[in-house]
Amino acid sequence: MDTGKPASGLGSAAAHLARPAWTPPLLLLLSFLAVLAFQIATRPAPAVAPPHPGPADAGGAPAGPGSCAGFFRGSPPAREVVMSLRDFGGVGDGGRPETETFRRAVRHMRRFGGAGGSQLNVPKGTWVTGSFNLTSNFTLFLEEGALILGSQDPNDWPIIEPLPSYGRGRERLGGRHISLIHGNGLTDVVITGNNGTIDGQGRMWWELWWNRTLEHTRGHLVELVNSHNILISNLTFRNSPFWTIHPVYCSNVVIKDMTILAPLNAPNTDGIDPDSCSKVCIEDCYIESGDDLVAVKSGWDQYGIATAHPSSDIIVRRVSGTTPTCSGVGIGSEMSGGILNVTIEDLHVWDSAAGIRIKTDIGRGGYIANISISNVMMERVKIPIRFSRGSNDHPDEGWDSKAIPRVKGVFISNVVSVNSTKGPVLDGMKVSPFEEICMRNISLIGLPPSAKWHCEFLSGFADDVSLVPCPELQDNSSTFSCP
Repeated sequence: MDTGKPASGLGSAAAHLARPAWTPPLLLLLSFLAVLAFQIATRPAPAVAPPHPGPADAGGAPAGPGSCAGFFRGSPPAREVVMSLRDFGGVGDGGRPETETFRRAVRHMRRFGGAGGSQLNVPKGTWVTGSFNLTSNFTLFLEEGALILGSQDPNDWPIIEPLPSYGRGRERLGGRHISLIHGNGLTDVVITGNNGTIDGQGRMWWELWWNRTLEHTRGHLVELVNSHNILISNLTFRNSPFWTIHPVYCSNVVIKDMTILAPLNAPNTDGIDPDSCSKVCIEDCYIESGDDLVAVKSGWDQYGIATAHPSSDIIVRRVSGTTPTCSGVGIGSEMSGGILNVTIEDLHVWDSAAGIRIKTDIGRGGYIANISISNVMMERVKIPIRFSRGSNDHPDEGWDSKAIPRVKGVFISNVVSVNSTKGPVLDGMKVSPFEEICMRNISLIGLPPSAKWHCEFLSGFADDVSLVPCPELQDNSSTFSCP
């Protein structure tokens, strides 16, 4: 399905720059660049120790400067056995679904998992398929010009059990549709190529949602569960029915050099959602979606609390894009297993509802701790920084009103926002105020005269921020100060 967007991140970004309606006045742009240059030159990020090992500590192939890709242990390996879909009778003419071809190919290549691994090449062409499962020690490689299209038959996306940390489908009770590309309990999985494309053809699913005729929760484009050592890179993903890339209960995950596109009104088409995962690297990605570009999660209410599988040691860097209804990077709201040690840096967001958002609610339980966010550029983002509560979104009547989330240690620095419509909105919780909130070097340019900071039920410190910060961030009696 053609969304009318460029197929690559650089091309799409260039298209944005070329639109006259989006071009700010020259004087404002020069002011923005001057402020940004001054910030970068004079204001280093907070001196917070990295919450996780860098690439040199993570092992594997050396990563480039400023890269966290070393979380994937080893460069994309040369597999012992390399075969093409055409070796299994694949046609690639965009006609009949070739689901059984994909499934048969992966089943065959599974036998080489202990003998040097295998690689399945998807040649140039259009390949229609339903859901298929991957295997361990395996590379799925899309050659240049290769296009995988998700089947338009819901029966080609079978129903599977809900995730333990959600207790039900995220949208509907009971099971959920499997993802187009799926894996469970795998090790050493690579999904990559020469900028091939995987298109979920999600409009059928979005219409079921819009028409309120959806019976089971929509499937993701790619979901890997209980898996280790994952690399997803150098591809374009388009039109996912639901969240696009969803690693859950995984470790050592690298997602880099990806272009992820969906129509800006496509519901819940999050770009990348690490969920109850550890050691995750997301870098150099361009995303346009109808929901959060990146959202860090860890389970939903009592089910997430019982599973107790936190998301930790996550790095998000050099991500850019737009989402008119949601945020550039979101933490939560499903965070019941806990979220800690998250670093977000070099983020560029435009024409979006929020730049940075932390979301939680009574009943979630869990915690959000040690979140470091720095070097953020925003243009025409309605609310640049937002903490929110009270979504009143629970899986069932079994949620516990006494399960109160805790938020402590959020460090945000070196932010430039141009032409936001509001100042930061920071709403903590009366029963559990957010603690140790640090705001440093926040420049808000082009705000309306009535704009101001709004804070409630939190404490912390602000230094060198636009407008007078709210009293909750000016408590000189506190022993806490920004690092």
